[in-house]
Amino acid sequence: GAAPAGAQDAPSVQLWSDYLNVHLHPKSLYVIRQYLHDGDCGCLEAFGQGESLLQDPACVEELEDRLHFFVEECDYLQGFQVLCDLHNGFSGVGAKVTELLHDEYSRKGILTWGLTPVPSPVAVGFFYYLFPKDPQNSFYRLMNTALGIAHLSRHSSLFCPLSLSGSLGIK
Repeated sequence: GAAPAGAQDAPSVQLWSDYLNVHLHPKSLYVIRQYLHDGDCGCLEAFGQGESLLQDPACVEELEDRLHFFVEECDYLQGFQVLCDLHNGFSGVGAKVTELLHDEYSRKGILTWGLTPVPSPVAVGFFYYLFPKDPQNSFYRLMNTALGIAHLSRHSSLFCPLSLSGSLGIK
């Protein structure tokens, strides 16, 4: 059948930001190509993987260019807010980004929000436990969270961990 009059084709979805109803400025997104769903590196699951992404001079230069674009638009820059996952490799990315901000804008405030999701429940008999089934995933989650908290709080004016779970999702 033909599409009804006035209907538009659904846009193709390639990134998480494609689901947003608000259009983001193109310079506000930086896509890490090797960690896309069809990328060559798999998933970004360890703190060191995220940290090593910003060892690449081309990546750091691109990030600094995008940051300077927005900083130059400010009339009076008071500081930065950083939202960062703690439980996966993005804690390493966030640690390097806050370090970059701290080094380059030492007189500006950096408010960092460390985010952790609520782990999915695992049914065991009549009880539900909130922890990953795989011990390796639990270990990665614990190490990423600990390293993320240590590094992010070192370079932030204020670090605030956020989770809907009372234990930051750590068992």
